[in-house]
Amino acid sequence: MDCRESQTDRYESADVATQFSLCNLCGSPCLCGEIAPKNIHHRDTEISQRTTEDVPLPNSFLKQAVKLALFVAIILTLFTTTSAQKKSSCIECHIKLEDSRLSAPAKLFDNDIHHARGLSCNDCHGGDPNADTKEAAKDPRKGYLGKPKTADVPAYCGKCHSDANLMKRFNPSLRVDQEREYYSSVHGKLLKTGETRVATCISCHSVHGIRAISDPLSSVYPANVAETCSKCHGSADYMRGLGIPSDQYAKYKTSVHAQALYEKQDLSAPTCNDCHGNHGATPPGIASVANVCGQCHARQAELFRTSPHKAAFDQKELGECVTCHSNHAINKPSDQLIGTSQGALCINCHTQGDKGFIAAGQMRSGIDELLADIGKSTEILDRAERAGMEVSKPKFELKGATDALTHARVLIHSSSTGEVDKVVRPGLEAAAKGYQAGVAALSERRFRREGLAVSLVFILFLALLVYLKVRQIERRQATSADGV
Repeated sequence: MDCRESQTDRYESADVATQFSLCNLCGSPCLCGEIAPKNIHHRDTEISQRTTEDVPLPNSFLKQAVKLALFVAIILTLFTTTSAQKKSSCIECHIKLEDSRLSAPAKLFDNDIHHARGLSCNDCHGGDPNADTKEAAKDPRKGYLGKPKTADVPAYCGKCHSDANLMKRFNPSLRVDQEREYYSSVHGKLLKTGETRVATCISCHSVHGIRAISDPLSSVYPANVAETCSKCHGSADYMRGLGIPSDQYAKYKTSVHAQALYEKQDLSAPTCNDCHGNHGATPPGIASVANVCGQCHARQAELFRTSPHKAAFDQKELGECVTCHSNHAINKPSDQLIGTSQGALCINCHTQGDKGFIAAGQMRSGIDELLADIGKSTEILDRAERAGMEVSKPKFELKGATDALTHARVLIHSSSTGEVDKVVRPGLEAAAKGYQAGVAALSERRFRREGLAVSLVFILFLALLVYLKVRQIERRQATSADGV
């Protein structure tokens, strides 16, 4: 049946009020979504028999469909969010308690990495999070464990963190040997003997406000590690009787490493765990300290192993790097540390006349000479540049001398005057070339100035001759005019 015919038949038998009814075919008052009289609805459109897919949907239907889809999406989102945040009577109860010792965990847990991953109180403490009473929530028959003892903490955390299959669900790249590694550390070994003052998982990571290590607010974020360790190791009272000092943090803050970490915000700068390890925290021994430092200072460690000092240090049981550079209070090294003058470290072991004393003096002399020549070359090239001369190439080539200086300072770890001299000599040559280039540039500037002065005198002389000639011509013209 034609839409128009259907509406016309109904129109003839209805009053005016019924002129605004739905179309039998499209189910809408009008394709534009507005009510229209039946006798003009679809008046110019012939609707043939079509399948449902062929009939174009009206705008009003599309609007309703979009609204319905949005409504369903909102409901699903709310349902999903509600499902992800599982009901926990533990939090609902504890967060209302006046005692801050009991309410703080519930408040802190909102920012905990475990909470963000969908875990809740019962995943660690057991019990029934759906119970409405304290007794039912803490029912031992439902696995309630409560607060673990210090000695039980590693195994407590290890229930999940040592389970590879479980951890894959949250972070496939996370290691699952932390518990085993912990028991290989000094902390873990002492804990097994009954010493409960040692650090466990929660000592470093905290308890209910545990954050990801990449979070700047985390207690184990690189910039926060030293302060976290100092909570125990920086307290003389807490560390009393354990046989180790408590000034490590104070010394570390004065070091070149701390300067890079805190002032320059270089997160790759070493802090406590970079040298001592994380879960397997162990103080580096005499035999391993060079390997620890060598993680960053690889070239220096390699040179030291081939030097005469290696055997001597091993024989006297001296720590390789720390004997000269210290451990926590590592200051920025300077040339004053080497040589035979007052303040040089070499004279702590070597006396005047021995091979080491002589070698130290020679290496220091070569470095000082190169440093002085670089300074002279830099100064004269800067003067030439300020005078307007083009010296960019000589200044660039002078970098060969500064590179040689850096290399020489590294090579002193070989304790070989020959090795140091191999790089100092080319550096001196590069510095000499730079100085000569600066002298040449200033000479050229002087020549240009002198040439300019001569040129100006000659030009002024010519100008004077021209002026005199012009005056002579003017006088002749004036005399000729008077004679006429």
